Amino acid sequence: MINDLDSSLAALFDDAVAPGDLRNADVAFQTPDKDYRPSQATLNLFLHEMTENRSLRDEARVMTRTGNRYTSRMPSLRVDCTYLITAWSVLSGGLKTAEEHRLLGLALLWLGRFPVLDERFLRGSLSAPPQPYPLPVALARTQEGRSNAEFWNALGIAPRPAFALTVTISIDPYDDVEDVPALEEDGVRIRPTSVVDPLLSGRVVDRAADPVPGAVVTVLETGDSVTADRHGDFVVPGPGFGTYTLQVERDGSPPQDVRVTYGAEHQTHTVVISGP
Repeated sequence: MINDLDSSLAALFDDAVAPGDLRNADVAFQTPDKDYRPSQATLNLFLHEMTENRSLRDEARVMTRTGNRYTSRMPSLRVDCTYLITAWSVLSGGLKTAEEHRLLGLALLWLGRFPVLDERFLRGSLSAPPQPYPLPVALARTQEGRSNAEFWNALGIAPRPAFALTVTISIDPYDDVEDVPALEEDGVRIRPTSVVDPLLSGRVVDRAADPVPGAVVTVLETGDSVTADRHGDFVVPGPGFGTYTLQVERDGSPPQDVRVTYGAEHQTHTVVISGP
């Protein structure tokens, strides 16, 4: 995947509308240490750091529906890939400095056009399958408290003009994918309640948790009686908050009594009945 990011950045610098000097320069990814001696004008993109972008971390699993099933997987990791960009000239003296500064300036101007890495430049695994998120691009970002001198000392060369390029990619290291059926249309039902205009409501189900349509529900204390709909749902308007006995009848079974406590936070009740 990282080599595909390298190829994608090389394609960006080789774009037909990029500045001519950038297209003519070589784009390299080698470590620019004391033995680095490019044979032509070169932009070197040295990948020196990869860190997880914690601010983009998502803890929620990703749900994708295909037909009547869902797949559930862990979210992608977002990883910042930071390159140090330097320019290298084969000229000497002031001409060398001028060419290197010109290449760096053109690179800054060109990369500044792309807040995200355009899809047309993506190569390999960054293109197929497509990345789940756009690839943000950040330029010349430095970390507080970090000294560039230490970096150049580690490479064994004198400090050079340079700037940082950070591209955030997504990776999926997890194999655990769960496959679950989608709920049918009536699998989930939302029943609103109100503390201002309360309703004693609920659902009549059998021991298998299947709805019992047509069941007759009577509040014995008030005499109010209603019939459950095709989902087994019932609503009894009127009674104030309190404890009631619901008598439930359905064809072929004797009446069954269920005690419920009806309050502002307990307006909806599931009534389980036995029998055929």
